[in-house]
Amino acid sequence: MAEMTYLQAISDALREEMRADDSVFCLGEDVGAFGGAFKVTDGFIEEFGPDRVWDTPLAESAIVGTAVGAAIEGMRPVCEMQFADFVACGFDQLVNVAAKMHYRQGIAVPMVVRLPSGGGFSGGPYHSQNPEAWFIQAPGLKVVAPSTAHDAKGLLAAAIRDPNPVVFMEHKHLYRRAKGDVPEGRYEVPIGEAALARTGDDLTVIAYGAMVPLALEATDDIDGASVEVLDLRTVYPLDVDAILASVRKTSKVVVLHEATRSCGVGAEVAAIIGEHAFEDLDGPIVRVTAPDQPIPFSPPLERATLPQVDTVKEACRELLAY
Repeated sequence: MAEMTYLQAISDALREEMRADDSVFCLGEDVGAFGGAFKVTDGFIEEFGPDRVWDTPLAESAIVGTAVGAAIEGMRPVCEMQFADFVACGFDQLVNVAAKMHYRQGIAVPMVVRLPSGGGFSGGPYHSQNPEAWFIQAPGLKVVAPSTAHDAKGLLAAAIRDPNPVVFMEHKHLYRRAKGDVPEGRYEVPIGEAALARTGDDLTVIAYGAMVPLALEATDDIDGASVEVLDLRTVYPLDVDAILASVRKTSKVVVLHEATRSCGVGAEVAAIIGEHAFEDLDGPIVRVTAPDQPIPFSPPLERATLPQVDTVKEACRELLAY
C-alpha cells in the first residue's frame, strides 16, 4: 500500500494499464509534452513515446471520433477532455456512434473518456459543470464517478478493460484533496457496485464523487444520529440493490449531488426509491443539489450555488425531526 492523492491514483492506473497492455494508449489536448492540464499524464511521453501518448488538436469531436475508430480496430484508447464541459463538442461521436455500435453492429468499443468535472475553484460556467446526466440517458455508455483514491485507480482500470465505452467522471476538487491508501500494481473496482462509506441506522445519505467526503463531514455529528453514507461510485448502471437495502434499513434518505437538480442522477435515485421502497420510508425523499443555473465565477456566489456542509446538515436535521 502507498498513500496517494486522487490524481496520483488516476495517473497510476493509466500507467499500469499502459505498461501491461500495448493496446492501451492515451490522447487529448496537451497530454504529451505538457503532461496534461492537471498533470495526470506527466512523464508519460518519456516512458511510452509519442506513438502511445498523442497530443491532439483542439478538436474534441476528432479526439472522440479517433478513439472510436481505434477501439473498433482493437485498441483501448483513453481520451482526456481538459475539462468535462468540453465533451459537448464530442457529444455526437460519443453518444450517437460509440454508444450504439454494439447494438447496431455487434462491435465492441473499448474506450474511456476521462472528464475532469465539477466546481469549487471559481472556474466559472465553462469549466465547472457536472455533465453526468447527459450520458446516463444514452444506452450503451457506462458512467463512473469515484470519490476516493482507491476507487479512482480501481475504477479506471476496470473502465479501460471493459469492452464498452465508459465515461470516467473525475472531480477536480478531489485531485489533490482526497488521499488514501492505494494498493500497488493492477486491481479493479467493479463497475456498477456501490459502497458504504459509513454504516448507520437513522438516515441514509446517497452521494457520489466529491459529495461523498462532504456528506461524511456534514453527518459526522448530527445530534448523535447514526447516519449511513452510500457512495454510488457508478451512476450508470446504478446499484439498485444497494440503494434499496440502505433505504429499507434507515427509512429516511437524503440524495446529494453537485450537478443541477432536474433530470439527473438524484432524480433517478429518488424515482427508484419511490417505486420500490415507498412503504419503507418514514419521511419524504430529500434532495440536496445545485440549482438549475450555471456556476458563477465569484467565490461567494459559487459557494452559495453548490452544496455545502451546512446545507447538508440542515437537510439531515430537518428529515431526522420529521
